Amino acid sequence: MSAPDAPDATQSAPTDAASRTGRARARTVECAPGRAVVPGTGDPDLAEAPVCQQHCEHADVIARVRARMAPDEDMAELAATFRLLGDRTRVRILEALAGDELCVCDLAAVVGHSQSAVSHQLRLLRAAKLVRVRRDGKNAFYSLDDDHVRHLFRQALDHVQESR
Repeated sequence: MSAPDAPDATQSAPTDAASRTGRARARTVECAPGRAVVPGTGDPDLAEAPVCQQHCEHADVIARVRARMAPDEDMAELAATFRLLGDRTRVRILEALAGDELCVCDLAAVVGHSQSAVSHQLRLLRAAKLVRVRRDGKNAFYSLDDDHVRHLFRQALDHVQESR
């Protein structure tokens, strides 16, 4: 007795991923020395798509760009930073701190959340080295960690506002 997923003698088993999905393997031709072209599918809808109509990899350009790219570990940390910036409350906290050093009580009043909620957000921002804390007696004062954070915030805000 054969396994239910095994092809019978009248069916041929797919030989690669393209065959299994019903797409034929595209042939490769030369577009320029050292550059490979894979002809398009001929789909008329692709004519208006904002993508290459003909797959052509430029090995020299790819090598140059890869050589100057930051290591994966740095990109993972950068992605984590942008994820943190994806929260409106955290962005409001950074905006407030871009102008002044503030204690948690003042930050809570500025952003309209409880001290506990603001403290939780500050813990996340501090772990990402976006803000720093200075203790003065029983109070904790927060500020942006450095000018890089201030510039990142300002440039992102300028970008959003220029499109209006």
